[in-house]
Amino acid sequence: VMHLVSEVRGRLRAGLDALSALAACFPAGTVSGAPKVRAMQIIDELEPTRRGPYAGAVGYIGWGAQTLDTAITIRTCVMRGERAWVQAGAGIVADSDPAAEWRETEAKARAVLLALALAAAHATAAAED
Repeated sequence: VMHLVSEVRGRLRAGLDALSALAACFPAGTVSGAPKVRAMQIIDELEPTRRGPYAGAVGYIGWGAQTLDTAITIRTCVMRGERAWVQAGAGIVADSDPAAEWRETEAKARAVLLALALAAAHATAAAED
């Protein structure tokens, strides 16, 4: 799996700030597909639950909202109480092998699932002490 880092610099029109630029970029095509509007409609039709923070962004905004550094939230885990929801995905294209894409998704989620298992084991051990 390869991930890219891109630094983008530019000047925004008057009245716009870093949040305006971020909003114009989302959802990212890498996690929505193309053509974007139709891909988002298909996602809405087929996915049984909303994505929540998955495929969104985390990051920070600098002073005056003129600096922005974000990352797309992939391989996410959302926890509520003692329940955890893990999300990961794969890029489906015309010649994708569904079984291979499924294995890729499982591989991507494995580290998050392992972290949850280790945290649970640590919590259990701490409770027993």
